[in-house]
Amino acid sequence: MRNTSGVRLLRDDATRQRATFLELFLDLVFVFALTRISARLIVDFTDGRPGVFAGLGQALLLFLALWAVWSVTVWSTSWLDPDAPIVQTVIIMTLVGAMTMAVAVPHGFGARASLFAITLVTLQIGRVVYFHLAGHGRPDPHQSIRILFWFALSAPLWVVGGLVNDGTVRGALWTLAVLIDYTGLFLGWPTPRLGAQRLGVQMIAAEHLAERYQQFLLIALGEAIFVIGLSFSGSDFDTDQTAGFVLALATTILLWRIYFHVAGGLLGTAIDRSRNAARLATEMAFAHMVMIAGIVLTGVGFELFIFEPLAHLPASWLTAILGGPALFLIGRTALEYQVFARVSRSRVGGLLALALLVPVTLHVDPLTAGAAAALVLLGVAGADTRRARRHPPETPSPPF
Repeated sequence: MRNTSGVRLLRDDATRQRATFLELFLDLVFVFALTRISARLIVDFTDGRPGVFAGLGQALLLFLALWAVWSVTVWSTSWLDPDAPIVQTVIIMTLVGAMTMAVAVPHGFGARASLFAITLVTLQIGRVVYFHLAGHGRPDPHQSIRILFWFALSAPLWVVGGLVNDGTVRGALWTLAVLIDYTGLFLGWPTPRLGAQRLGVQMIAAEHLAERYQQFLLIALGEAIFVIGLSFSGSDFDTDQTAGFVLALATTILLWRIYFHVAGGLLGTAIDRSRNAARLATEMAFAHMVMIAGIVLTGVGFELFIFEPLAHLPASWLTAILGGPALFLIGRTALEYQVFARVSRSRVGGLLALALLVPVTLHVDPLTAGAAAALVLLGVAGADTRRARRHPPETPSPPF
């Protein structure tokens, strides 16, 4: 489809499926954003403050806001032609806005809260308005109205939350704003008289969208590698810290292996085979969001057991050391169901094992707790390998 200026906006069969260099350039901003979230969490866990779980909640809200920005961008470029000048301008707008939000993350619930919130609102509304005006309402003027309707509901909560001085009030307002934003994303922005419609209902580039999810998960693993290298390079290189370094690398490799084993490599085929590709793509976004949050939290655990491998283990540290891998497995379990309409027993067994480890690891050092989590992931990866040897290759069969 072309706008009134003759510029194609929608993808067609001739549009390349691979991510453009501009999209990959945008991802670099989110690499930085993940490092800022990790650094914030590491401070919360190690500075001795009593509000570790409050800090986790704050970091989660900041992460969810950034993920919403990235998700809408990816869905848009899997539906629209990423080489169209209008679309490229929107990507550049997103890059600038996301970078501004990322630099505000360390103090995103304090001195930089207003900067984070106002940038988020300006970006989310501004790029929709720009696209609608520059594209002369094409390809779907009603979609712009739907999205703006939902942003109008959450925007005051973001802005007021960023301006108030009370952190508790800010947390409550931003939590409600996130719930509104994600409800709109999940349901397709249902709007009075217009109804709901997810992005990409008309045509979605399955290979492109699958590749973008895979790339962002690799970005998260790369951020974990960054944490590992930074933590170990700043250590004394003693035997225990070296063991923590090796353990962290091995755990990262296991996360990569578990994700890409079968389901993680068949996302595009699953979307193509789905009877409701837009819904499946939406649910895959949420599964990846959970996995990436788990990887970021696992990376924080790496910092803890590399820098202080034999220290006393505060109970809160288990939130990262065991909770991070558990979050990853929860997201990976959801993804497996989305691709094959089934769940492997190894995933459920791994989650149960991590839960049972909590009371046991309360009495060990951080390095031992990290090793226990790695053994659970090794068991899951081993079960995947045995299953692959005993059964013929599966083809995706999405549940819808």
